[in-house]
Amino acid sequence: MKILVTGGAGFIGSALVRHLIANTQHHVMTVDKLTYAADLQSLAEVMQNPRHQFVQADICDPALLAQIFSTFEPDVVMHLAAETHVDRSIEGPAAFIQTNIIGTYTLLEAARKYWVTLEQHVQQQFRFLHVSTDEVFGDLGTSNKLFHEQTAYAPSSPYSASKASADHLVRAWHRTYGLPVLLTNCSNNYGPWQFPEKLIPLFIGNALAHKPLPVYGNGLQIRDWLFVDDHVRALLCVLERGIVGETYLIGGSQPKQNIQVAKAVCEILNRHGSTTATSFSNYDKLITFVTDRPGHDVHYEIDPSKIQNQLGWQPLESFDTGLQKTIDWYLKHQLWFQTVQSRTQPIR
Repeated sequence: MKILVTGGAGFIGSALVRHLIANTQHHVMTVDKLTYAADLQSLAEVMQNPRHQFVQADICDPALLAQIFSTFEPDVVMHLAAETHVDRSIEGPAAFIQTNIIGTYTLLEAARKYWVTLEQHVQQQFRFLHVSTDEVFGDLGTSNKLFHEQTAYAPSSPYSASKASADHLVRAWHRTYGLPVLLTNCSNNYGPWQFPEKLIPLFIGNALAHKPLPVYGNGLQIRDWLFVDDHVRALLCVLERGIVGETYLIGGSQPKQNIQVAKAVCEILNRHGSTTATSFSNYDKLITFVTDRPGHDVHYEIDPSKIQNQLGWQPLESFDTGLQKTIDWYLKHQLWFQTVQSRTQPIR
């Protein structure tokens, strides 16, 4: 197949592109605006591959999207382009409305206008896979419930509200126009190449720099953690076996409190000791509780039984094994990490 991946220079997108090139025979066009959180280094291993091409483009540009569809003629769109950082959405929601809502609408329209020109048998094979988040479902609070595909939407932040809106647009384009769509909602991802503003790489980077590890509020907020390579395998599974119009929730079934995540990072770094090029050996002392952010959800957790039972996907990594791999990667790429941190734009 010819697969168009939006947001393919981002954390999850680049992992998906690398997986597609390394493990399939598909041809991939990566489209990315190259905002602050994207990094072409994450695609270095595929940039010279004859089955891969990269285009710098904004998904809010309808003329450019039309040109991309016309020249590449994709069989599949895998839509991952998004603004994703909750704190940034609180400080500056406009970018999230523009990219996540207007961008998704513009991409849907470009895909629809291309799709209607295809011959009927090609139309039936076409897929638009929209990648979303469990944050659209809001807060489970102190309950023992899990998110599932029928959970009502109740987003709390400008980020999650913009992703919820995008989800609704995708479903509307399927219901109204017949565009063959698939939707996924995933839990918190982690792994190599993740931008340092996100929780786990933030903890790792701050610890290695002997800076405080900021934990919001009491640190008891629960998130379900999913190793990024498990996520991209799930996306390919949905693409290949998913039923058009259906939604699949992808979770690692590894719920952890934020304070547990901080302590787990410290525990691994403490074991490394002097191998981190520093004599520091008690990272736990760096854990610092800070003022909670507005509207902070207490609990997200996914029930992945639908994708497991119907499509046969299972995560391969536990939180412990995935975190060890992640920290090992960051220890080997400290120069990249420091460079990315130095060019990080402030939230304000």
